[in-house]
Amino acid sequence: MHTIKLGDVSVTLVAHFDNQPLSPPEFFPGGDPELWEANRSWLSPSHWDPDAGRVRVAVQSWLLRSGGRTILIDTGLAADSDRPGIPAGASLPAGAWLPAALATVGVTPADVDLVICTHLHADHVGGNTRLDEGGERVPAFPNARYLISRPDLDFFHPSALTEEPGRSATVYAESIEPILRAGRALIWDDRHIIDGNLELALAPGHTPGHGVLTLTSGDDRAIFVGDLLHSPVQLLAPDLSSCFCYDPAMAAQTRRKVLQWAADHTALVIPAHFGGARAVEIERSGSGFAPQRWAGIS
Repeated sequence: MHTIKLGDVSVTLVAHFDNQPLSPPEFFPGGDPELWEANRSWLSPSHWDPDAGRVRVAVQSWLLRSGGRTILIDTGLAADSDRPGIPAGASLPAGAWLPAALATVGVTPADVDLVICTHLHADHVGGNTRLDEGGERVPAFPNARYLISRPDLDFFHPSALTEEPGRSATVYAESIEPILRAGRALIWDDRHIIDGNLELALAPGHTPGHGVLTLTSGDDRAIFVGDLLHSPVQLLAPDLSSCFCYDPAMAAQTRRKVLQWAADHTALVIPAHFGGARAVEIERSGSGFAPQRWAGIS
């Protein structure tokens, strides 16, 4: 099942590829190794490969149809660029390039009306642009506006970069600047209402302008949390932030707040990088949270 219906909104998984980049201690500094072993029965194999000693994550986008519009959340890695520290397109798995992934769910780039960039890390904005016949980068979705938060836009601007300057400057030049130059960016801050079903809000910590998208339609609730979560282990230990977080303490504070809301409102939590069943309803459990029902989107 690639698509679920939440009220009047359809949610479709656009899968790129799965990856096992780091060991648990590398991915989540300061975490308790025993937490993984104690939950091996359900963390393995979808979220953790204990034999390889690696965390398993998915690279994917989410396609929403709401209010007559086609909305894409994040665009994955660039498959036509050799960026510093990022795999070149030739080394990405077959089908990882976003147009190919979209084609599997019957969507062309021209069909997309809105692109939501949850934040401006390379694996979330790589498919924002494409090379035209003259070798210039142009928006990959010619009819779409791109929602980009003001805090992330300021933070990742080359004149102010402090996070991986070489890599991030290339990402900005290839995935952000062409959107700005073409006048396709819609810059937002604090909160942004997309329609009667969807609202963006800042959820800082992973990056300064990281955003989450809340879906409220009929009796259904969901929240697309981007990189607030990389692994379900962070449900059990909400104060555990990834090595990729700009401000781990702030990320933990934001994560706990968002998860409390999701638990209290029986909202489906949809992270950017969960493999397996991809999305989950949660409940409060001790000082953290626990999976209650997996969505089974695959």
